Amino acid sequence: MSKNEKEYKPGVAIVSSFEKEMETKVEDQEFSKEETKVQMRINEEDFIQGLIDAAGYSTEETQRMEIIREGRLYFAFSIRPLGSEEYERCKKKYTKYVRNKQLGMKLPEDTDRIKYQSAIIYQATIEEDREKLWDNRKVWDALRAKEFQIMNGLDVIEYTLKAGEKDKVLECIDKLSGFEADLEEVAKN
Repeated sequence: MSKNEKEYKPGVAIVSSFEKEMETKVEDQEFSKEETKVQMRINEEDFIQGLIDAAGYSTEETQRMEIIREGRLYFAFSIRPLGSEEYERCKKKYTKYVRNKQLGMKLPEDTDRIKYQSAIIYQATIEEDREKLWDNRKVWDALRAKEFQIMNGLDVIEYTLKAGEKDKVLECIDKLSGFEADLEEVAKN
């Protein structure tokens, strides 16, 4: 291998878009009710700006995913965090409901886990990469020529990502979306 070639290890490579995370020292202090109000007023502009900045998470935070097999980079795409409503929309779309006559309401019977997972990956893929990969008609035609049944971008995800690769991508989406795998850390917060 020449010096210019990058050595790839099989699997899903995660390339962070954050070069360095800033560490902030937090100090615990006790305030009276009046002091708390004063602190709120003093920091109100910072809080407002913090809320505005926090709302931009879905477009500003991304992570690059590289699909590598047998030392070869097959393709790469970037994902973004998802909001609760995006997760819920995907789940509802791929869940079969049945009406319970005794309760008089619809209840979930079964979720098509495979389609649900593909929908999460599709939704989390940034728009530019979604168009280049999952919604690319040339890709659809090439896969159809190989006798794959392609109806939409979810089918491309299903046929191009291995099950383990999908799981790793989903873990990254969840982590980027604020779901912590470390329950002890969540309990501290």
